[in-house]
This record gives sequence, structure tokens and C-alpha cells, in this order.
Amino acid sequence: MFDIIIVGAGPAGLTAAIYAQRAGRKALVFEAGSYGGQIIKAAKVENYPGLKSVSGFEFAQTLYDQATALGAEIRLERVIRVADGGSVKTVTTDSGEYQAKAVILATGAKNRPLGLENEKALTGKGVSYCATCDGMFFRGKSVVVAGGERTAVLDALFLADICEKVYVVYKGSELGVQGVDADRLSQKSNVELMLGSRVTKLIDEGGRLSGIEVTSQDGVRTLDVQGLFVAVGNAPDNSGYADVAKLDDKGYFCSDESCLTVTPGIFVAGDCRAKKIRQLTTAAADGTTAALAACSYLRTIE
Repeated sequence: MFDIIIVGAGPAGLTAAIYAQRAGRKALVFEAGSYGGQIIKAAKVENYPGLKSVSGFEFAQTLYDQATALGAEIRLERVIRVADGGSVKTVTTDSGEYQAKAVILATGAKNRPLGLENEKALTGKGVSYCATCDGMFFRGKSVVVAGGERTAVLDALFLADICEKVYVVYKGSELGVQGVDADRLSQKSNVELMLGSRVTKLIDEGGRLSGIEVTSQDGVRTLDVQGLFVAVGNAPDNSGYADVAKLDDKGYFCSDESCLTVTPGIFVAGDCRAKKIRQLTTAAADGTTAALAACSYLRTIE
């Protein structure tokens, strides 16, 4: 019997494990893929307080080492379901069943890709899913933002201040946002809106992105750019936990900053929950909050 089982070994899950262990609780962390979550794809992390510049892999490795040094156990197993038995929760993985008094769901959310042929191969080599994470590497260069909803518009505004040229490629006939942000974007002289268009091809030169093809009703246009920032939404994978944690209409866990769910003893943390800001720092903050909330819950049932 473990005190806390944590599903997901990204920044939120590993931070939760660190806080649980420091509180004298035994934590078991499950991860279906590789520990670290999406951050391991980042060439450099330069927006985490106290760290001037490290690779995403180095950051994840440090978190892993810190959690395991404190005694947390991390297993590479895929969680299939979580069952609520009151003071005992049963977690079923592809390798067996485990029991704990509390569970923290830190399942993350994957960036929704465009689905282009060599998109995966060029990720980290010109293709990015986080403008605030990677934008500074494209200072003075030309880039494309794929998408036209709020995240894409905010990405374009951020990039317009550091890049020579920003193309916004969006399938709709108008942006998906109105008001101040849209007005600010229209005032940027180095931003070109390409509405009614979509990215249809990534041009690979020497293993790096060197351009893209954009298709619209007017035909195909080739853009000489060095970066592509994909902002077409996230895709949580939370449906398997719907019986213990309520989901919103987009599939995210319904929870505020308290990281609580409708089920006592079940907590959520990180990008998997409904929230406005999804950053490395907010994931760590959620992991802290969820772990401390879980420890408080344990004291009420022991």
C-alpha cells in the first residue's frame, strides 16, 4: 500500500512526488512513455526561475534524480484505470494492480499536431509548439504561426516583437478572436495574415525546416521561413478517468487552483486540468498544490 500514487512523470507529477516524499509520504509514480513529459523536446529551457539555460532533457533528468533521491519510486507502466474504494484507491496498469490512499492525476496534454509528413522529424529543428519557450531562438528570423484562435494570436504578438517577419496561417476567413488582441495584431507591420489557408508541406533542408508551403483557394505559396509554431490546440487523454474526475467539454479535468476533484482523495495537476496558462512553472505549482492537498487529505483518514 502506497500513500500516494501519481499518474504521469512530467514536471507536475515529479514535483508532486518531491513534495510528497519531503512530507514523509511514500509516492509511486507511473509513466507510460519517458519521464519529463513534453519538456524533454525543448532544445533549451530559459523561462524557469533560477535556471538561466538548460536543455529540456537536463531539466527532466534533474527532476527525476531529485524525486528518486528522496525515495519516490518511478515505474514505466501505462495506467489503464483508477477505481475509488473510499480510503483505498486501486490503480490498474498494463502490468498489475496497485493500491494507495490517494491518487494524483498528472496525465498532461499533448500538443495537437498538424499531421504533416515530416512534422515529427522536424520538431525541435524548426517546428515548435510553444512560442514562449522557443521563440527567442528565432530572433530576427521569419516564422509562421499555424492557427488563428487566442493561443495563436498571442504567440504571433510575442513573436512579432522579436522576429523579422511573422505569417499567421489560419483556415478560417477571420481570426477566432476579437477585441484588443486582434487589434494589436493588426497594427504589427511585420505580421501578415494568411486567412483561408493551411500549411500543407514542410520543406526539409539538411534536417532543418527551411520553408513551408501554404495552400488556399488562390493556389500554393512557398514561404521562406526558419520556424513554424503550431498553435491548433491541445489534446488531453483523460477519458479513462471520467468516473473519478469530472471532465469539461474539451476533455480536461474540472478543477480550479486547488487541484481538487469531485472524488475525495483524487487530485489533478498540470496541463491535464482546465486552466488558462500552461507553462512549466504552472505545472510545478500544480504539482506542489496537489501533493500538499493529498497530504492534508491523508491526515483526515488516518
